[in-house]
Amino acid sequence: MDIVITYVNGNDPVWQSDYEKYTSVPAMQKRFRDWGTLRYLLRGVEKNMPYIRNVYLVVSHPSQVPEWADTENLKIVLHKDIIPEEFLPTFNSNTIEMHLHRIEGLDEEFLYFNDDCFPIGHSEPTDFFRNGKIVIGFNHHLLAPNMYKKICRNSDRLARRAAGKRGSCLFVRPQHICTPMLRSESAELYGKEQEEIRRTSACRVRNENNVTQYIFLNYLYFKGRVIPHRISKRHFSVSVASVDKLRDFLLNPTKSMVCINDVKLPDGRYQEMREVIHKAFETSLPDKSRFEK
Repeated sequence: MDIVITYVNGNDPVWQSDYEKYTSVPAMQKRFRDWGTLRYLLRGVEKNMPYIRNVYLVVSHPSQVPEWADTENLKIVLHKDIIPEEFLPTFNSNTIEMHLHRIEGLDEEFLYFNDDCFPIGHSEPTDFFRNGKIVIGFNHHLLAPNMYKKICRNSDRLARRAAGKRGSCLFVRPQHICTPMLRSESAELYGKEQEEIRRTSACRVRNENNVTQYIFLNYLYFKGRVIPHRISKRHFSVSVASVDKLRDFLLNPTKSMVCINDVKLPDGRYQEMREVIHKAFETSLPDKSRFEK
């Protein structure tokens, strides 16, 4: 089993120059702010997921790779290695996610992590894959009141079509955590719906006509290749999370995974949360991983 992590360091001047050139707006701080926690994600993998074979870090430029990373062990994948040239440069996470299955050498069974999800407690391979099926919880929705939900609904509709299922007024969405994927099934879905996926991949930033990586999970769901069981996780939004509760959980986790979701914050709140998170991770995950120099 492999892990794929998508990563953006919004402080990188090379990335900032591209972003401002191709979008004609200042580089956003909210979605691309680097909390400096990638090393703790990797330490969590080392400590709590010893069964993982390879870890791939997907970035736009070599300048995005942290200086502390040991690239002999952390496998670097550039956008140009997997995404068609006509879509580059892209700042749309949905476009990037549509092409992860094209990573050379990637295992059939792999987990996709955003860099805000951390393996904080022990897990087993069977928590994610069993007998050729993925394990993850799903939610059912009727309304799509915002861009995120509209993108989820788009993904549901396209996955249903690819799986030969009838449309529905409801749409399904997997739980927000690291996601187990099957490479061959992702490639199959991409092949069936390539025209529509490529059409929605053409925009450099996300919009409500996009599809998301949930399309691959929904496809498995409609094909009967999902065991609907929720992955053990705790979710914190830094906008509302209690500093004390977040610190206590990181020091004494009761779940195997944690998602620390970034939102727009005043600078003072951001600095406070960042310091608390770093100190807690340094206590719970103090040892360097093989992915660090």
